[in-house]
Amino acid sequence: MNRRGLADFLRSRRERITPADVGLPSGPRRRTPGLRREEVAQLAYISTEYYARLEQARGPHPSREVLAQLARALRLSDAERDHLHHLAGAPPAPAPGPSREVRQSILDLLDRLPLAAAFVTSATLEIIAWNDLAVALMEDFSALPRRDRNLVRRVFLGPHPNGRRLYGVSDSDAFARSSVPQLRAAAARYPDDPEVTELVDELLAGSTEFARLWADHEVAAGGPTLRKSFEHPLVGPVTVNCDALDIADRDQRVVIYTATPGSPSDEALRLLSVIGTQSMGVSG
Repeated sequence: MNRRGLADFLRSRRERITPADVGLPSGPRRRTPGLRREEVAQLAYISTEYYARLEQARGPHPSREVLAQLARALRLSDAERDHLHHLAGAPPAPAPGPSREVRQSILDLLDRLPLAAAFVTSATLEIIAWNDLAVALMEDFSALPRRDRNLVRRVFLGPHPNGRRLYGVSDSDAFARSSVPQLRAAAARYPDDPEVTELVDELLAGSTEFARLWADHEVAAGGPTLRKSFEHPLVGPVTVNCDALDIADRDQRVVIYTATPGSPSDEALRLLSVIGTQSMGVSG
């Protein structure tokens, strides 16, 4: 436990928060920058004396529960929360399972890409956020149960309408092969998550192809396909450029499909952006 480092860090985080930030009155005679110690203690549900001792570098070893309460009271970011735990000599516990909570800034980004089909996947390749054009190009994910939004389950277990895997996308076989090492790596990162275990067991039981690939014990997926084509039932073939951006702190990925400007596929995406979601009855 780094008592001095912890004390200095708590003080610096306390001083940057105004009473208004946490719904407290500022008062006419406030000389302390930011919050007072007693206000932080109140917000963290601990005694003022206990908190004061932490800031004076003479406090006891705080429990994980106290650290969590302090992190909430001081509005710490994920990185700051982890730093707080390390200073207190209690490294943060690993996440029990893949995060499905998408930051608001990422959701805003999806909405600001009207001519790109964009979505977010979790560590197990479940689609957990999307924009309207992704729905128009692929499927109305809001109408599916959660389990059916998982792309690994979808590519191996279907449905495969008209014998086409994964929306008839041109690299579906390559995606199937690359998804197995990604799922294996996720299973290693989240060994205690029952949903991950259930997904792997279901795939092993339901797909001989998956079972064969799983038995290879590959843990490094191949490089991303930078260009792929969809067979869309309304506008025909749509060829897109594919970019993937990692969200490291959430173990998530943003996938963005764009068409070459001026190409027939660009016109197809523009058409889908106008009529695609309307024709499919998508609400958002």
